[in-house]
Amino acid sequence: MTDKNRSQWDLGRFIETLTYFEVIPFLNWVQQLIQGRPKDNQDRPNGGRNVGVILVAGATGGVGKRVVQRSLKHGYNVRALVRDIDKARSILGNDVDLVVADITQPETLTPLVMADIQALICCTAVRVQPVEGDTADRAKYYQGVKFYQPEIVGDTPENVEYQGVKNLVQAAAKYLPQANEKLIFDFTKPSAELKTIWGAVDDVVMGGVSASNMQLVEDTALFAGNVSTANSGGFASVRTKNFDPPFNLSGYEGVKLRIKGDGQRYKIFLRTEDKWDGVGYGHSFDTVANTWIDIHVPFADLIPVFRAKTVKDAPPIEQSKICSFQLMLSKFEYDNALNPKFLPGNFTLQVESIKAYGGTPLPQFILISSAGVTRPGRPGINLDEEPPAVRLNDQLGGILTWKLKGEDSLRESGIPYIIIRPCALTEEPGGKELIFEQGDNIKGKISRDDVAELCVQGLEIEKMCNMTFEVKQGENIVNSINLQSLFSNLQPDK
Repeated sequence: MTDKNRSQWDLGRFIETLTYFEVIPFLNWVQQLIQGRPKDNQDRPNGGRNVGVILVAGATGGVGKRVVQRSLKHGYNVRALVRDIDKARSILGNDVDLVVADITQPETLTPLVMADIQALICCTAVRVQPVEGDTADRAKYYQGVKFYQPEIVGDTPENVEYQGVKNLVQAAAKYLPQANEKLIFDFTKPSAELKTIWGAVDDVVMGGVSASNMQLVEDTALFAGNVSTANSGGFASVRTKNFDPPFNLSGYEGVKLRIKGDGQRYKIFLRTEDKWDGVGYGHSFDTVANTWIDIHVPFADLIPVFRAKTVKDAPPIEQSKICSFQLMLSKFEYDNALNPKFLPGNFTLQVESIKAYGGTPLPQFILISSAGVTRPGRPGINLDEEPPAVRLNDQLGGILTWKLKGEDSLRESGIPYIIIRPCALTEEPGGKELIFEQGDNIKGKISRDDVAELCVQGLEIEKMCNMTFEVKQGENIVNSINLQSLFSNLQPDK
């Protein structure tokens, strides 16, 4: 090709690409010096983040407020469902996302309340206090009911422990994602991060003149531009900055894209190396013009590629180290084979979401119930030996009976769950060994701190869905608790 037939190469775009992806540190240093911006590694995208929301019901109670605190500490996006927003602010602070709703009034469980939920932790309970009243900080209540004559104040156990839980379960079933999927990018919810982590990597890096970008348009990501074969070019792409830490997609089968294209064949690349010019694991997929479709990309089908050439001796992709994603339109497939559906010129590919699919289901609804729920009316029970809640079940409006019905509404829902039945709750510091049992026979006590930690960690316990168990604390203080080991001794509900 003669110089007359060559299109004008854009040096500025070439430098802009290298700077955006920090390929040449000196260029970034100069840019930071000119703009007066110190390099901030904290701005690097985080692959360990949780995209979905953990909804905590009963968030201002003794356990609920601890669940909120620990969920935030574990890196979750937390939304607190509360009835009194001023009270909630005084308890939870100003940095927690609050929504006003009442689980006994299903019409308040609106799309705004339930939007983007990944899981729920239900800590709701009726209000119990001494007959003669309590202090403003509920000091008597936190001593435990064995120290006073209790009564229910406010709403009834039937409304809260059963109907309220049932309302929350039914609402959750409409909004929770599939249990075996992990949301990676949700372009229907634009965020500052989504706007800044995708950058163009077009054939300008090879001397070409194609140009593309990624924009958030109409609740989707729009990968669009013009691809040209001038100057021996012929590809346009957008790529994320490297995630630190990377995404850990171990245990999943692949990634799923919700897309609407223009009928051409595109590629997706996943990378496990943080260097600029390394091996990418690619997969080609066809689009249907102006039609939304789901594209499944099994990890086992990804092809290791370096500069459009397949790498024959490359190992399978390391699913625990996915550090970047890339979308591409190219005139080539691999190893100089042509893309049979490629058309130069303008192109558009809309993306609604990217998810990992085929994973082991994790619990999506954790319900705090109570030890003793099956004991009222059980033949052979010696009430004198039972905790106060069992002895006083009828006096307290059938509180344990209605808790059991609330449990049953969750079991029947089809939502992956864990039902925790703690023994008597205390304000003592946590940190003692935990004892799990099934069959609803144990007696004892447990710190609210430990119950809250158990709820939050339970969200990540694989292969332990659909279980009900009782828990109390032992005598020994422990540095850490192996929940996976404790759960391994439990049996799923039948």
